[in-house]
Order: sequence, then C-alpha cells, then structure tokens
Amino acid sequence: MSETKYPASSTPPFGTQKSGSSRTRRRTLVLATAIVVAILGVLLYQTMDMGSAVDGSSTAATGRWWSLLPPVVAISLALLTRQILPALFAGVWLGAWLAEGLSAWGLVTSLLDSAGVYVVDAIAEPDHVMIIAFTLMIGGLVGILRKNGGTDGIVRIVTRCASTPRRGQVATGGLGVAIFFDDYANTLVVGNTMRPVMDRLRVSREKLAYIVDSTAAPIATLALLSTWIGFQVVLIDDAIAGTDLTANGFAVFVESLKYAFYPILALALVFAIALSGRDFGPMLQAERRARTTGAVSREGADIGLGGVEDELTPHEEAPRRLVNALLPILVLVGTTVAGLFATGEGASIIEIVGDGDPFSSLLWGALLAILVAAALSMSQGILTIADVVAAWFAGVKSVLYVVIILVLAWALAALTGILGTAEFLAGALGTALPLFLLPAVLFVVAGAVAFSTGTSWGTMGILTPLAVPVAWAVLDARGLADAAGHPILFASVSTILAGAVLGDHCSPISDTTVISSLASQCDVIDHVRTQLPYALFVGAVVIVFGLVPVGLGLPWWAAMALCALVVVGGLMVAGRKSDAVDAPGFSPRPDPEAREVSG
Repeated sequence: MSETKYPASSTPPFGTQKSGSSRTRRRTLVLATAIVVAILGVLLYQTMDMGSAVDGSSTAATGRWWSLLPPVVAISLALLTRQILPALFAGVWLGAWLAEGLSAWGLVTSLLDSAGVYVVDAIAEPDHVMIIAFTLMIGGLVGILRKNGGTDGIVRIVTRCASTPRRGQVATGGLGVAIFFDDYANTLVVGNTMRPVMDRLRVSREKLAYIVDSTAAPIATLALLSTWIGFQVVLIDDAIAGTDLTANGFAVFVESLKYAFYPILALALVFAIALSGRDFGPMLQAERRARTTGAVSREGADIGLGGVEDELTPHEEAPRRLVNALLPILVLVGTTVAGLFATGEGASIIEIVGDGDPFSSLLWGALLAILVAAALSMSQGILTIADVVAAWFAGVKSVLYVVIILVLAWALAALTGILGTAEFLAGALGTALPLFLLPAVLFVVAGAVAFSTGTSWGTMGILTPLAVPVAWAVLDARGLADAAGHPILFASVSTILAGAVLGDHCSPISDTTVISSLASQCDVIDHVRTQLPYALFVGAVVIVFGLVPVGLGLPWWAAMALCALVVVGGLMVAGRKSDAVDAPGFSPRPDPEAREVSG
C-alpha cells in the first residue's frame, strides 16, 4: 500500500527530525537515571543484610522487598527516558546481580550473565520460540499483504463504513471483540488491518494501540472458547483441590465471570470512548495532535521500522483487491481454530479448545496464510517469487525490534521468579484482612505482580494457587465456607484473573503491551503513557464501586451496573472531545492513489 500522505505543514508522523534541545533533554534524563541506579546499587550493597556471608559465600536476594527493584528500575527508566531496550537491559542486569549475590566482582559477572545466561534461557524456552516464530511469520505475512495491495483493499472497503474517526474506532473495537479466541492473534490481525484505516481518519497510533490492547486480553479472558480458558480452568481446578468445594474448576470459572468487573468494564470504556469521541489525559493530547496536524505519532516516536515502509509500498499498477488480504487472514483464523480442535481433548467443545495447543495452532495458521498470500500474489501477476520473498523479509525486519523487547522482557520476568517478587507481594497481604476487603486486595496484588513481572499468565499461575486456599481458609474461619461456594470465593478467583489483565495493561514490559504497540506501529512508551490513565481509572472504579460493595453483600449485577454508570459518567465529566472530531467540514486525508476495490 502506498504511504499515507500528510499535509506539508504537519509534523512528520514518525518523528525523524529531532531538535537539539530534545536530544539534550534526553541525554540529561539518561545520565540522571544512570546516577540514580548507581546510587541505588551502592545503598543496596552497603545497607541490606545480604551480599558476602561470613564464610565468604554470597547469598541471593530472594523473597524480600529488594526483589521489586529490577522491575521497578526497568519500568521507571522506560517511562523516564522513553527508551525501552536500555531500560529492560538495566532491569535484567540488576536482577542478575541480585540473584547472584551482591559483590563488586558480581557486578561484572552479572553483566555477562545477563546476555550469556538469562537472555539465552529466555530464547530457549520452547513456548517463547513458538511466539518468536509466530511473530516473525505474521510480520512476513503482513509484508506480503502490504506489497500485493491487499491491505489497501481492506482499507477501501472499511472506510466506506468507517468514514469518521468515531466510526473507525467503533469498527476497530468490534473487530477486536470478534477475534476472541487468542490475544496474540487478536492484536496482530486487528492492529495491522486497521492501522491504515485509522491513519487515513487521523486517529492517533496511541488510540489504535489502546483499542487493540484493551480488547484483546479482556475478551480472551472472558470467552468460553479461547486459548486462555484451558490454562485458567486447570489453575482453578488445582487450587480448589484442597478445599471442600463440590464444583469443578470449569464451574468455578463460569461462576467467577459474574465478578469479572475489570475485563468487562475495560471493554465498555473502549466503546464509550469511541462512541462519545471523548478522551482525557495524554490520549486527548495525542488525538488532538493527530486531528489537527495529521501526525499520527508524536515527533521522535520509536516504532522500530527504519526504512521498511518504503520497501512495502505496492507498485503503482498493483490492483487493490480485497480478496488478496481477506483470504489469507481467514486462512490464518480458520487454521488456528482448527488446530485448537485437532490438538485438544475433552468431552465438550470448550474443554477441547481449552486443552488445545495455541502456539502450534497459531504457527500453522501463519504458515498456511503466507503460502496462500504468496500464491494469490504470483497467480495474478502482482508479485514475482523474488518480490514475495523480499516483501516477506521486509515484514520480518519490521518485527525484529519487538522480538528483542520480548526476549528482554522474558528474561526480566524469569529473574523476578528467581528473586521471589510475586511471593513477596502475595505475602504482603497479611492475615488480618477484613473479609469484605479480600477480593479488592487480591485484585491490587495481582495487578502489582503483573505490572512488575510483565506477564498476566505468570501472575495467574503464581497467585491462583495461593489466593484460592487463602479465601477458603478465611471463609472457613468465619464459618462461611460452603461446599457450593461463596460470593467472596468466586470474586477472589475472578479478581486474580482480572488483576493480571490490569497489570498487563499498565506495564511497559508486558508482551501483549509490546505486541499491541508493534501491530499498531506505536512507540511502546507512548502506548503505556496514554493507556495507563484509562486502565487505572477502570481499576479504581472496580475497587471502590465493585469489589468492596460485593464484599459488603451487594449483588454482583447491582455492582456491575453501578460500575458501568460510574465509568460512563466519569468519561462524560472528565473527557473532552478532540478538535475537529466529526465536526462540520472534517474529512479524512485525501488519498490521491485511491482505486476502485475489486473483490
């Protein structure tokens, strides 16, 4: 597809020009944060009851407050410098130093081990290899679809209905809900498909990344046919084994959906924002920039593309046919779903899909989609085999940046496991909590763990076996434990799953955050900065008007309705419309190369 044209007076969307003052500020920030990190290291070494033991051996920093430092340093550096790679590596290095024992020589060996041990281990994990391969293949597929004009075909069709920013955002949210079976497939398909549409409508990349991210995981965790359900049900089943509950894990999961306030309200906020045209916080600034200047990304935004866009521009004579993109995408989705059925076992469709192998299924779908896209391109004479290979490789190059981020994030997550970060946070709950606060506190702890570790699945895996027995014990101590279950127990199960999604939405080291940014071609830190107020807003509403009232005895449906009213009402009060949103005279940027779409 041809690159979208911007008004001559507008700021270049990819921010290739940087002012000297901007460079100076950035260097100052990097230097200041480096000094802060160095001071932290010295203070740790001098004051903490760890490091070299009396006998000369060293002890690792595990299960204590300092196990929070690696993710905190990484996240702080990322937000402060807006440079995710150095921030992640700093977190990995600090984590390795803590894990290996603080010593002067350990500072050097941990630097080497950061790459030689922890990064290598992160890459070698079989599931991680699958995700890397799938991400690279999706990047290659998108490259072919861009080069053969198929993406332009989707843009022409969608923009007939999505002719305004408001309609474009609703369409993007609707597509995000429609692809409910896997969050990775959701983000990559929706982001790459809708990006050119939203660019033409002058919707910021930050808004696109928000819609993609805030529909993917929430719908996947709610859907009864998704790659998440098997994992969630197995965790719950194992966790309730030590209780007197008569229900199985699936029944408990279904019952807990009544209290899944955050995923449901996060989806509701996406559509409320899209329909109302209102935003607040950094997102409002991003939207006004996009509407008034045509700059869909801020100046200096790092989207990791380099010169890939030029390589993927279709030939002038290439037809813009919808079928050339739609058919490969349908093959990707259909093969993935079929793969889940083929690799799963169970007595029902839900159990089969939940037991399926999502990573292999996604990989098979991507491979067949690439072959179909190549066959369509060559059979119509649009691309030669050399063009197909070049387009595929250009697409692969466009996702290498996110692969590096993912690897570093995985390495950091592994180190937080070694250091016992999650166990420390869970242990901070204490045992003297009032019963009505238990779901709310579990929600906050799950969010903190997911934010610190960057993984929702890891958070669920760590906290579910801890939280469910704790909730049962608290109920049993008060004589409220019931074999049929209790609202507090079901709410506790749900809040672990929901809190994990909240923390994922807020964390710059989350894999879904990174992949959403990749698919939307949005700077990772810009995505986090603009999505964070929305996620925290919904999270606060959930705690105050949902979980605490439920703990006090309010029925779940009343709490859900109350939360929905507060979310929508808060948006109406705090939100403001972006300049020129659906205003008289507003129209999308003209596309001088627009052609009639043929199916």
